[in-house]
Amino acid sequence: MNILVTLDRNYLQPLRVMLGSLYLNNPGETFDVYLVGDGLTAGDLAGLEALCAPCGALHPVEVPGELFAGAPVVRYYSRAMYYRLLAAQFLPHSLDRVLYLDPDILVINPLRPLYDTDLEGKLMAASVHRGLTDISSRVNRLRLDTPEAEGYFNSGVLVMDLNAMRRRMVPQEIFDYAREHADVLILPDQDILNGLYGTELFPVDESVWNYDARRFDRYQLASQGEMDMDWVMEHTAVLHFCGKRKPWHKSYRGRFSALYKHYQRLLERLEAQ
Repeated sequence: MNILVTLDRNYLQPLRVMLGSLYLNNPGETFDVYLVGDGLTAGDLAGLEALCAPCGALHPVEVPGELFAGAPVVRYYSRAMYYRLLAAQFLPHSLDRVLYLDPDILVINPLRPLYDTDLEGKLMAASVHRGLTDISSRVNRLRLDTPEAEGYFNSGVLVMDLNAMRRRMVPQEIFDYAREHADVLILPDQDILNGLYGTELFPVDESVWNYDARRFDRYQLASQGEMDMDWVMEHTAVLHFCGKRKPWHKSYRGRFSALYKHYQRLLERLEAQ
């Protein structure tokens, strides 16, 4: 499987935990991890290469500066916000599919079924975090003027058809949208993804492939009690720690805090061997 990750140095340790969980829960798979990292040192990369080596390889990717010649990079924008959207432009053209994963994720079950998803001609597969009433999706469709979209997709887990993206996602179109909608963009890259390409995304089950770790009670209530902790551990593959509160912070009190710390310890033991 081809995996894409993007980060700055603040997310280096969470990335290591994510990769450790990926390897532990996908036995027999080989991974080529394509890394776009801002501010990483040679030592950082060496450590990641050692972590990845038993299950595949790490491929640091240099993003060409000229790709962003027309990109708005003022205020809270940086060029990093475009990395996911423009991945097809800078990843090797020999690749036709890649799975993008945010670093603030635990992989707790196999990803092969997600990776092999038939996209049915769409650009990417992604999940909509609907909540109990799906009000947020309706508000975001109104905010971004995308009435025909399935909902508001989360960009933290994306199965990308790179060939389709190269044909249909134009960098200048993305930059123009960012500039023209600057006053309504809240999560810029995710908003642009939904605003421009919301109808070109293939929906996959959020409770399996992009479970919002903040919302255990909502999932359980919406499923009439079926999605309890045993269900999550058996069925959910991607546990996503969305939002500002993160499980590697000592103040974190989320329901999956102990599980995250467990994987931190497993990684430490793995690297000590």
